[in-house]
Amino acid sequence: MNTTPASAGAPAGGSWEELVTVALLGTERRTLQGQRPGRGAPAALLDAAAVETVRRRAGVRPARAAARPEPAAPDPRPALPPAAARRLATLLADRPGTGGGGRRGTAPDLMELLPQWLALANTHGFAAPPGTLPALLDAARARTDLRPAALAFAGPRALWLARLNPEWRFALRSSSGGAPALPEEPGRIQQLWQEGLFAERVALLSAVRAKDPSAGRELLVATWATERAEDRLMFLDSLRSGLCAEDEAFLERALADRSRNVRATAAELLSALPGSALAARMAARAVSCVAVDHTRGTPLVTVEAPHECDAAMERDGVVPKPPAGRGERSWWLGQLVEAAPLAAWRERFGGRSPEEVVALPVADGWQAELHAAWCRAAVRQRDPGWSRALLGVPSAPEAGGPGAVSLAERAKLLATLGAGERAEWVAGFIGTHGLSEAFQLLGVCAVPWAGGLGRAVVDALDIARDAGSYPWSFSGVMGLAERCLDPAEAGRLEGLTSVPDESERTAPGTGDYWAEAFQRLVTTLRLRATMSAELTAP
Repeated sequence: MNTTPASAGAPAGGSWEELVTVALLGTERRTLQGQRPGRGAPAALLDAAAVETVRRRAGVRPARAAARPEPAAPDPRPALPPAAARRLATLLADRPGTGGGGRRGTAPDLMELLPQWLALANTHGFAAPPGTLPALLDAARARTDLRPAALAFAGPRALWLARLNPEWRFALRSSSGGAPALPEEPGRIQQLWQEGLFAERVALLSAVRAKDPSAGRELLVATWATERAEDRLMFLDSLRSGLCAEDEAFLERALADRSRNVRATAAELLSALPGSALAARMAARAVSCVAVDHTRGTPLVTVEAPHECDAAMERDGVVPKPPAGRGERSWWLGQLVEAAPLAAWRERFGGRSPEEVVALPVADGWQAELHAAWCRAAVRQRDPGWSRALLGVPSAPEAGGPGAVSLAERAKLLATLGAGERAEWVAGFIGTHGLSEAFQLLGVCAVPWAGGLGRAVVDALDIARDAGSYPWSFSGVMGLAERCLDPAEAGRLEGLTSVPDESERTAPGTGDYWAEAFQRLVTTLRLRATMSAELTAP
């Protein structure tokens, strides 16, 4: 790839915008800079546009001639099968519809299938066709959710291109797998850490941390005292990867940092280490606030929230000032319980299991606050036992567990469970409560959905249709189903694609909408099956 001076084909000082302007006005009214009007002006315009188009497609901004860039590193992975390559071009060429929110019809949404296609291609270890790299990088720039999979598929040639176009520089902060790239040259790590831009240093620290947690921590310790507060916060957050007991001494020192946000992050990380000194201090404070009253017929949990937030509590990450509308004592209690190791409650409650602890009544209206804090602790400490107890059974009349006070919290608790258990719980929830509250819960389930979960979703959609519900009320779930249902379910859904008989309780045209939505679902599932087959073709 080479660049040429602006005078060699493109208008002097001109740009793509200038070319478009001249083309719209016509060469009789306006010509390119440095050119004369006349019969040759249209041809000159087309020549300049051709040169500029090549420059744009090559991923290089117009510049004066310079040394040729080093060739891109070879990509040793096998090439895509021809049908899969054509499919990728189609997916990348698709653009969001411009129908203003109207009916989608029965055609699949290709933009939403691109992430799944990339994941499948990466599973098979294929290399991206070179001609698709600019479009891939543009797609990854526009959608951050695509970046890990897109960069993994694009490979080393995408990094080569990214060095030539500032709009793709985001790719330089990631390796081909979407994880931070680690330099291989001797001494380059120290040099980049000392001299690099902030984004480069964050990526470098994450890369070193992923490979060797101790080396990453030592890198940070060396310059910690001279870093800006906002930079220290970002660097400290990178310690979440590979967090271990050896990080405790450094994090304890960070509790005395002059930045409140840095102190809070250090405290959060330490509380995620059940054996840390901070976790022990928080446990001592939390259990002193909660007890079991055995003087009545039924054991009763009693709560005596803290009366003050002292300096030691602040140092350990307790925020003294509550949000608007929140009481101080309940705010302090929630933070203590959230940061305390969950194992401390077994001893405090006489060896009771999490299910038995959660089932105990709580006096004086403290149950919601106490259970919500246990929910946050279970998520932070990734404790499936406590998550199960707090979720309860999916068929509970209150549409949730004894400790989950919101759908968002239930989704977070579910994320700590295994994929199979997660799908089974959500399927039970849908079977009892329908789809109206299930969207967030479905979002944490593994793709493709397990058979039982998929059947529960389809059955619930069928029930909603028969009940005369508006199909657009379930458009979010239907969109998830298009991306997450097992393609093998397409045959079972054929019977739902016909227009149902409309009853007096259904709005006119509702049946057509439902049939259209199910037809699109079947079409999308079959397209996903075809995509998978194309990637496995010999």
